[in-house]
Amino acid sequence: MLIGCLDLSRNQRRNYILGLLPEKTCKSRNESSQIEIFPETKQNFRKNTHTKMEHNEVVGLSVGVVLIWVAWSIILLVTHLRRRRLEEVAGHLPPGPRWWPMVGNIFQLGLGPPHESFAMLARNHGPIMTLWLGSMSTVVISSSQVAREMFKNHDVVLAGRKIYEAMKGDYGNEGSLITAQYGPHWRMLRRLCTSEFFVTSRIDAMCRVRAKCIDGMVQFIEDAASEMSTKTDGIDLGRFIFLMAFNLIGNLMFSKDLLDPKSERGAMFFYHAGKVMELAGKPNMADFFPILRWLDPQGIRRNTQFHVEKAFEIAGEFIRERMESMENGGYDGIERTKDFLDVLLEYRGDGVDEPSRFSSSRTVNVIVFEMFTAGTDTTTSTLEWAMAELLNNPKTLKKVQAELRSTISSSDKLQEKDIENLPYLKAVIRETLRLHPPLPFLVPHMAMDSCKMLGHHIPKGTQILVNVWAIGRDPKTWEDSLLFKPERFLEPNMALDYKGQHFQFIPFGSGRRMCPAVPLVSRVLPLALGSLLHSFDWVLPEGLEPENMDMAERMGITLRKSVPLKVIPIPYKGHVGCSI
Repeated sequence: MLIGCLDLSRNQRRNYILGLLPEKTCKSRNESSQIEIFPETKQNFRKNTHTKMEHNEVVGLSVGVVLIWVAWSIILLVTHLRRRRLEEVAGHLPPGPRWWPMVGNIFQLGLGPPHESFAMLARNHGPIMTLWLGSMSTVVISSSQVAREMFKNHDVVLAGRKIYEAMKGDYGNEGSLITAQYGPHWRMLRRLCTSEFFVTSRIDAMCRVRAKCIDGMVQFIEDAASEMSTKTDGIDLGRFIFLMAFNLIGNLMFSKDLLDPKSERGAMFFYHAGKVMELAGKPNMADFFPILRWLDPQGIRRNTQFHVEKAFEIAGEFIRERMESMENGGYDGIERTKDFLDVLLEYRGDGVDEPSRFSSSRTVNVIVFEMFTAGTDTTTSTLEWAMAELLNNPKTLKKVQAELRSTISSSDKLQEKDIENLPYLKAVIRETLRLHPPLPFLVPHMAMDSCKMLGHHIPKGTQILVNVWAIGRDPKTWEDSLLFKPERFLEPNMALDYKGQHFQFIPFGSGRRMCPAVPLVSRVLPLALGSLLHSFDWVLPEGLEPENMDMAERMGITLRKSVPLKVIPIPYKGHVGCSI
């Protein structure tokens, strides 16, 4: 057969030797003159040929690796030179860990919650730190001193908003106070909040509404406790807190209760709103790599929009019911206080920098949805964490209940006017917010223009994350920073509050973009928690000890417990203390 191959062309003979030409082609023009190689010789020939092929594959692979390494090195060099040129022209960026081309620091963040990963990196790189999340330039602030510098001296230029892909559905941010960029439209929405929604006179006028909603929560829990058959299970406390918060916002928006524990609409809104908050807080590759935005590889934008639309449908039903009631003669002559929906429907702007009126029902939907999600999720998470920390620290639980029950008779209900006489209760709320701020990074800020901060260059478009979770646990500021100790907020630190002026404690932010609902929050949180502690003794389900409680966090936009808090309520019968 080898002789037969001599009749082939030069290229064919070369391919045969390399093992690339089938044997059947290696025949002479005359089939009868074909000569076979001896089997032993043929086997050795194939073995040598196979060895040559392996050698060629290794050489080819090596060349490929070298080419990839060269290409990677070129990308690294070009990226490094671009960054050096930026620093030479504009000044040095804040320090940060080494980054890789294309992916930045993503692989250095680990698998834990981002606020924990960023806090660990800040220990090595400082309280103002640059991270590259893919192509997204991010500055992370992790100390009260840097936060003070940001909010005191750079509040305006850093008041922009970084809008994530999850919130870019076709529902848009037209009516959103949270995601609107700093400008006339945002100022108009903010003015509505500060002068209409959360102004002191309106909050004072709604005192009875808050009391009614919290009393309703207590009654719902009593009913659930009476229906419990064993002590092995408990109630999902977060759900009852959510119902209270939802009805409270419902009264502010529509002047009516909207839900009860058996409400299917309430359960669906709770589910969809929770999914929106969870999805919007997930790391999204489309945010880090703009080229992937059209693909939405994790489906976060699609899923977020799905749940937003479902929540909009439910909110729209409430709005339609209200509009139909108004068309049918209103409230049958019943006098009532103007609510938020009245303000929206009666609003008249200048028609230039702001709309002449809210003519779009979708715009009203956005505002309503935002009020409900922001108001219910943060309230629910904070009160659930407060109860979890108290059950995890039985001595603290007994101490706060003793304060309540020595001040308020067992036959009386806690009222807002009593809160000033309950310093330990207020300290429990503040300590909860220190360890578990509702939004560990606040809402992400963005540099609207380049600026200098503490000698560092902050380029335009940079995302700014204020890690209030890390600031609240900074051992340089807080003694025993990881322990739940409400005593730290008693004398001489009773004046330390969360209204944006004490930068070691800013769970609701500071400056222009601080949460506008703080005046309402400061009334609701102590009244709701105090009512729960005054009305019930609380025990863990049978077999669960405080030291074995799951205190892990679940990250979304808000910081929720990973495992919902299940507890057993025992109506208070007049003794001081709890049955733990």
